[in-house]
Amino acid sequence: MRNAKLLCLTLLALLLSACGVNPVTGKKEIQFVSEAQEIKIGEQNYAPTKQSEGGDFDVLPDLTVYINEVGKKLAAVSDRQLPYEFVVLNNPVPNAWALPGGKIAVNVGLLSELQNEAELAAVLGHEIVHAAARHGAKAQERGTIMQVGLAAAQIGAAISDVDSTVANLAVQGAGVGAQMIQQKYGRDQELESDEYGMKYMKLAGYDPQGAITLQETFVRLSQQGGAKSQSFIEGLFASHPPSEERVAKNKATAQRLGLGGDLGKDRYQARLQPFRKIEPAYKKFDEAMTAARKKEYTKAESLVQEAIKIEPREGRFHEFLGEMKLAQKKPEEALPYYQKAIDLNSDYFGSYLGAGVAQYQAGNKARAEEWLTKSVELLPTAPAAYYLGTISRDRGDRTKAMEYFRAAAGSQSQIGQRAAAEFVRMDLPQNPGNYVATQGQIDPQGRVVVVVQNRAPAPLVGIQVTPVLVDASGRIVQQGQPVVFRSAVQPGQQAAAQTGINSIAQEQLPYLRFRVDGAKVAE
Repeated sequence: MRNAKLLCLTLLALLLSACGVNPVTGKKEIQFVSEAQEIKIGEQNYAPTKQSEGGDFDVLPDLTVYINEVGKKLAAVSDRQLPYEFVVLNNPVPNAWALPGGKIAVNVGLLSELQNEAELAAVLGHEIVHAAARHGAKAQERGTIMQVGLAAAQIGAAISDVDSTVANLAVQGAGVGAQMIQQKYGRDQELESDEYGMKYMKLAGYDPQGAITLQETFVRLSQQGGAKSQSFIEGLFASHPPSEERVAKNKATAQRLGLGGDLGKDRYQARLQPFRKIEPAYKKFDEAMTAARKKEYTKAESLVQEAIKIEPREGRFHEFLGEMKLAQKKPEEALPYYQKAIDLNSDYFGSYLGAGVAQYQAGNKARAEEWLTKSVELLPTAPAAYYLGTISRDRGDRTKAMEYFRAAAGSQSQIGQRAAAEFVRMDLPQNPGNYVATQGQIDPQGRVVVVVQNRAPAPLVGIQVTPVLVDASGRIVQQGQPVVFRSAVQPGQQAAAQTGINSIAQEQLPYLRFRVDGAKVAE
């Protein structure tokens, strides 16, 4: 009771000390994350998040120059000065996102759908408000509050250090940024970002009409079917859902601000013209990926070769050809394509990852380790960690191998499961008790039964436990015969067996323990 009161008083003190004023709305709010922390969060997560979202659109770097020109004009009139940064990503899914601290990205797939610079300003202004109004930081603060409560509830209840909690392929914290940009903003935050984003548009000289036509287009796309609509649903609409309410609110805001200003249609189309010329190549690439998902590899390769004829500078096209060869179990043929991709874009993790896997499968582990390590420097992933763990294990470096396998096991992917099994296989001989839980029960005939539960991420066989009787201080005073479970026990499943102990005094039951002596990962 005393501890509970102390916890409540501590939380109350934290809440009182964390009151602040929102720099955009001027409203009072709880602020656990400082501005310096916001900026640090953005800086730490920007590079890996860009990597996980496709990497910079290096084929046309002038697009990022253009986006920065428009973004800086809006940032200059925002209610909060942050180290804003804008980038165009090589991702066909229409989307835009902001990290805390003002790190903002726009997918090239969204740029191709906009009609004028005012619509671009509406997108960037909206994202600037998400950063300026601390929407991302608020999500972090809500997470902090939840973690405090969960930590208090779970003390003494932890059952194992083998736990897969990180989704996707990114590991070791590299997926944190991806989780932040995939979060769905609340209705009030979306309306707030629309309203203040339009205010910034007007102050920067743009016609707020661009925000209205933008939302009208989004609503129309959300209501119709087709591939384009689905692409928006998978991208922008997942975190920024459109609605008739947003259109109506934008119209009201535009009337209040005053219509008129720069639409910048001709300027936008002129700056997008270089991309329009090569856009057919990316459409061919989309078709190739669709064919590849159907395992139509010959068709996929043909389509990408057509794309390369249109735009030979795109490293992702060559990387894809390498992936096709790997899918067909031809690692040696994949290597030249990956090398070409690396030559064209030396700052993208995917080409190094694919090349490392191809080198490993071709039997060149030294070269594989070099390229896999480079991929991890850009974005730590489960596949890279798994293969680096395998290389370290085969070299006899048990400690390093287990570090890699543990990292890869943090991914809830198929290769993450394989890594988890490898980690368990290496750790099990020394620490079988970490993976097997035990409990003693008395059956209706008064005999002692031991129940085991497999808490490993892989099936176990040969689980061996020994019943021991301890005294009040925990010292063993009596030991029974070992009990062996010869059948496989699946992850999370239980099995029971007789111990051979036919009777035990009721008062002794709390002192009965079961020592886990060993187990093996089922092959």
